[in-house]
Amino acid sequence: SKFVNDQWMTKNGFLNDAQEHKPWWWDIKVQKLNLSAPLILLPEVSCQKAIEILQEKGYDQAPVVAESGLILGMVTLSNTLSSVQDGNVEFSDPVTKVTYDQFSKVSLEDSLGKLSCLLENDHFAIVVHEQMQFSGNGSSSTKQTVLGVATAMDLLTFVSSKDKK
Repeated sequence: SKFVNDQWMTKNGFLNDAQEHKPWWWDIKVQKLNLSAPLILLPEVSCQKAIEILQEKGYDQAPVVAESGLILGMVTLSNTLSSVQDGNVEFSDPVTKVTYDQFSKVSLEDSLGKLSCLLENDHFAIVVHEQMQFSGNGSSSTKQTVLGVATAMDLLTFVSSKDKK
């Protein structure tokens, strides 16, 4: 049934034009959002420290990325606080205990239309850039770098600021 679901097809790159009457911004690239560089948390950061950092820096969420560059997921202030209050985790536990490991990714070259479809089900999408990485023996791998976190508010702000002009 997922193959007849336009949202699933768009999210997984099988369908580009999920909407017949697209708004003016639909085909504009994600890079036009001019997102600021995200705050990144390493997996060993404690829940207590994550809460302090997010509050101090004024963020609601942050990607959790291993030193190797592997994106482990997202941590949100509300989920961390509620998990601690519910007794599911301790303040001293690593932030990976409250990390959402299911998240959507978009590139700077993806359209705002694709981002919009993802944001219908998700609160955010991690904006990534893929690059080839070569080791000394000539083998290669693809590494993803987190460039930003896009939310519905980012999209709405972009659309509404351009609509006024």
